[in-house]
Amino acid sequence: MYYKDKIKFLENIFDTKDIVLKDNFLIVRDTKYPIINDVIILSEPNEYTCFVKKKLQVKSTDIGTIKSTHFAEDIQYTFGAEWETYDKILMEHEKEFTQYFDIVNLTAFRNACVCDLGCGNGRWSYFLKDICKKIILIDFSDAIFIARKNLSGVNNCLFFMCDLKKLPFKNNFVDFLFCLGVLHHLSTPCINEVRNLKKFAPRLLIFLYYSLDNRPKYFRAILGIVTFLRLFICKIRNPIFRRIFSQIGTFFLYVPLIFLGKLMKPLKLSSNIPLYDAYHNKGIERIQQDVYDRFFTRVEQRVSRNDILKLNDTFENVKISNNLPYYHFLCSKIGDVYEKME
Repeated sequence: MYYKDKIKFLENIFDTKDIVLKDNFLIVRDTKYPIINDVIILSEPNEYTCFVKKKLQVKSTDIGTIKSTHFAEDIQYTFGAEWETYDKILMEHEKEFTQYFDIVNLTAFRNACVCDLGCGNGRWSYFLKDICKKIILIDFSDAIFIARKNLSGVNNCLFFMCDLKKLPFKNNFVDFLFCLGVLHHLSTPCINEVRNLKKFAPRLLIFLYYSLDNRPKYFRAILGIVTFLRLFICKIRNPIFRRIFSQIGTFFLYVPLIFLGKLMKPLKLSSNIPLYDAYHNKGIERIQQDVYDRFFTRVEQRVSRNDILKLNDTFENVKISNNLPYYHFLCSKIGDVYEKME
């Protein structure tokens, strides 16, 4: 029973002592949550994945079919399939971790409880596992089971399958929450979703796709073409097609542009080549995963620096990193110990 020594912590985040742990489920107040492979299933039955239904021997006819208006089954499926296909923690992920957390004081995490919201395969938590006191990993897709596998042997992590808009936890249930590359895939305005997360933690690290507002206009024209294609391609679920398309996109789009950027580097013009800055130091498998993510996810919102700065109406301090990936930013209290001082 993985959670046997974590009852006190569960009582704290659910804000109740009315908790009972059994071999394969957790009862919080009067609600029974199944546990599969050490993952506590907080999702509503009508939002279970096919894998969860199979493990629990639940038939679709046994549960309601009415889902909340914001729930996107196709995006749930895509991210589950993506992380099942690209399940490994790669060397590039460690460098990306340092890029995302460049404005965060990691030494302050030693006694902190942290939430990895929309954790995917757990790649960011993997590099925090020896730093934080506790890590709560949450994802609404089958990716959460991949995260559990990648963090096997780690005892300070808790794993939940849940829609991030329906978290049943108390306010400020963690000291720090990060949500990287998730909110821009929701059907609701991602900036508003950042505001909504304030109740769960006093400090947030967020990454949202940028609107190319710091790039030449032709970048946006190319993005428009990609966006148009994605609206059709994302409807194809055949796993063989998705894998082959990701390979084709890698070798016939990403790699040629990266190579062109390298040719332009002596002229200091490489940053004018789309994709070069973000991908020139990444391996083929890592690029393929991003091609998959880019073309098979239906919703993709993008924000400008000015959009992010509007969050000052909700947070006392909003700090946007000047570095790639654009844009990641920290929302916190002024003078917070979790902000890295320059």
